[in-house]
Amino acid sequence: MPRSGRDRGSGAHRPACAVLAALLVAAVGSGCASGAGEQAGDTEHRDRPLAGNPGATPEPNPGSNPAAGHPGGPGQRPGRGRAPDGSHENAQLAPAVRAALAKKWGLEKTPLIAPPPPAVKPRITTREGFEVKGGDDSLPPVFTTVPTKDRIVFLTMDDGSEKDPELLQMMDELDIPYSAFLSDYEVSDNYGYFGEAQRLGVSINNHTLNHPYLPGLPYDEQKREICHQQEIIEKQFGKRPVLFRPPYGNYNGDTLRIARSCGIKAVPLWNAEAFPDHMEWREEDQDLHPGDIILTHFRGRGEWDGSMADLVRAVMKTVTDRGYAVARLEDYV
Repeated sequence: MPRSGRDRGSGAHRPACAVLAALLVAAVGSGCASGAGEQAGDTEHRDRPLAGNPGATPEPNPGSNPAAGHPGGPGQRPGRGRAPDGSHENAQLAPAVRAALAKKWGLEKTPLIAPPPPAVKPRITTREGFEVKGGDDSLPPVFTTVPTKDRIVFLTMDDGSEKDPELLQMMDELDIPYSAFLSDYEVSDNYGYFGEAQRLGVSINNHTLNHPYLPGLPYDEQKREICHQQEIIEKQFGKRPVLFRPPYGNYNGDTLRIARSCGIKAVPLWNAEAFPDHMEWREEDQDLHPGDIILTHFRGRGEWDGSMADLVRAVMKTVTDRGYAVARLEDYV
């Protein structure tokens, strides 16, 4: 029986070339040869892309699969193995190696490599129509897209009910960055799984204790939901989050003022939502745009028709077919 993330030892990470040596011998002369990779030129509670306006009515709740460890996959190196200049680890691999990794995981195309992040992060402001009454520039900005001209998007995962070890291995070997927004009631049965994800470079962010509809709560209850989750994440993962996503994308002025008081700097929502079998869009053109944030969830076959690996394959098909690369949200916000 595989072990949970918290029970794993602290072995060093095996580089991608070692993991795939047997697979790649026939494909390339040197499994870790350097080469220029392609670069992009360009809900628990079923959060819906059209949600997100302050105080909007939430969708109904549809209905955890404790995770096991992470078989034969990445070990416990610090970070996700990004190169010192901030570029993807896989950017250093030969195109044939990257193609073999994509094939191993069932991707139709090799993911594009995001350009290096900017030396200075862009200024983030609240999206028009997402303001709160009496709000000002001191409140954390609420946004769905990061200002950039690069053809990059950002992948985010909410809640934490599904703790699939295959996801950790897949995302690490493919070097696809993503950000986690966790609700404690979904993850407290296995903090170790998300500790493993964090060691592989996933940022752990705040999605409240119990995923309530925040505008319906009095100030003190909102504060507990947001600020106590800040404390738990700091205790369990060693770092206090600066990013917060309100459940269902709903919030009011109290929500943002409380979040600010607890150390939150920004409130990323989303411009598209990914499922294993389709995408849902906020914009009428039903397309990706530079800097868009994509929402999905830690869920599995018990809640939708597909595994986390199926979800990633579907997301990456959409992203790559449209000429985009996935970048790390925290490099821009």
